[in-house]
Amino acid sequence: MRPNHFKMKTLLILPCLLLLTGCGTSLPSLKTVEKVDLQRFMGPWYVIACIPTFIETEAYNAIENYRLEPDGTIDTVFMFNKGGFDGSFKRYNPRGFVVDRVNYSTWGMRFVWPFKFEFLITYLNSDYSQTVIGRNKRDYVWIMARTPQIPDADYQSLLKELSDQGYKITKLRKVPQHRPAL
Repeated sequence: MRPNHFKMKTLLILPCLLLLTGCGTSLPSLKTVEKVDLQRFMGPWYVIACIPTFIETEAYNAIENYRLEPDGTIDTVFMFNKGGFDGSFKRYNPRGFVVDRVNYSTWGMRFVWPFKFEFLITYLNSDYSQTVIGRNKRDYVWIMARTPQIPDADYQSLLKELSDQGYKITKLRKVPQHRPAL
């Protein structure tokens, strides 16, 4: 029986191609904020805009709420309406883990055990009213605020910062918010 040469070539070439796809220009690691006061960071955050995950592509009224647990983990509630302001209500409860215990700005977020999703606090204004959460891969990012809207000048400034960090801001989706401030 003759070996299938096409199959053997494919088995040899495929791993090489997979290696080469990871050899593109890599972006530098994102710089996280210098220090996060976890107690001040806790509470509700409105999602103003994001490069969405598959569950967020039709999110309206998206809010993420954090609560620090006695064991140091972060109880997280992510909720939104799917497809419109009156759309079906969705709620997810990932668990946050502070990875960097020096400045508290690098977390892991677990939606499904045992996987932790990288969660980097790359921007936080001094009054803790606006934040940006990103990932080194630049595949997802969230602009969040304590209020349902932020001034356009602030939004444009954050877009410029994200662009400078290597994000494709054309992928950002502004999340419609139609709730009163909490």
